[in-house]
Amino acid sequence: MTISEVISEIEQRIPLQQAEDFDNVGLLCGIPSRNVSGILVCHDALENVVDEAIQKNCNLIVCFHPIIFSGMKSLTGKNYVERAVLKAIENKIAIYAIHTAFDNDFFGVNRGICNELGLKDQKILQPKKNNLKQLTVFVPTDYSERVKESLFAAGAGNIGFYDECSFTLNGNGTFRPIEGSKPFSGEQNIRENADEDMISVIFEGYKQGSIIAAMKSAHPYEEVAYQVYNLDNENHHSGLGMYGELDEAMDEKDFLRMVKEKFSLEIIKHSSFTHKKIKRVGVLGGSGASGIKAALSKKCDAYLTGDIKYHDYFLAESKMLICDIGHYESEQFVTQQLFEILSQKFSTFAISKSIEKTNPVNYFI
Repeated sequence: MTISEVISEIEQRIPLQQAEDFDNVGLLCGIPSRNVSGILVCHDALENVVDEAIQKNCNLIVCFHPIIFSGMKSLTGKNYVERAVLKAIENKIAIYAIHTAFDNDFFGVNRGICNELGLKDQKILQPKKNNLKQLTVFVPTDYSERVKESLFAAGAGNIGFYDECSFTLNGNGTFRPIEGSKPFSGEQNIRENADEDMISVIFEGYKQGSIIAAMKSAHPYEEVAYQVYNLDNENHHSGLGMYGELDEAMDEKDFLRMVKEKFSLEIIKHSSFTHKKIKRVGVLGGSGASGIKAALSKKCDAYLTGDIKYHDYFLAESKMLICDIGHYESEQFVTQQLFEILSQKFSTFAISKSIEKTNPVNYFI
């Protein structure tokens, strides 16, 4: 199996189009046509992780954070990024990063945090906006099912945990073929009446090209009548952060003790106690100050994330307990999650989980 074939399989499960615009996801280095000898899954593709891949005969590293984030004008090994990339290239090792594509995935980073906390009724904290589109197409009734099957196969009609969703109305359409046309039915310069169905489906915007192509390939008309609309609907199954409910409400200090134990933390930074019970909890792996207002709007009693700055703590307004558990610490389950996903998909070559430490933050207790 080649690197490009492996990547194609991964992206069927975790589409890169889910990633944030600022991110640098996908294949960062390596030749796509090269055969895969083994995969090493890690959090950060640092030089010590590349050494581990060499030792384990893995020529594809699937990492969470992209080792190359901003542009490089040279590659001489002068810093930790260049040293890792140079060593990977010299040893014919490809590096593939998933980052915010997995952050925005319903079963991704934040799902892992919620599961560790035992949260029920999990929902996306910040659903993606301007993400959904609607296609309406007019089809001869006899071809309606054929076109729908083609649309569904291309990924149209997926709404949350349902697929093959559509709506159909029957009616009468008219058209007149003119000179130059090659009509499916009817004659030139004569207006025709046709029994047609209007099919409507919703889809994620990044699928538009393949969906339109699939529709046209299944449609019998020379000129297909269709419209694509941008929807204001939020995509409640894709976005940053999640929130859910604890089985039982907890005192704030008991909640912090529980978090400290489950995440094996040495320290938790937090805002002032609200002196209220903790029941609804919001989470956002990594740098999550941007989710504070969303967590407040969802009436979360506590919010877990990393990289909270001094002034961010004031945003709690004594309404919510803000907990900074650390950037790496909030994402610590990602390697295991990716390992499990890849292990289910691939069985013809070795998949290893990195044992190298890559968290750059240390604590003196």
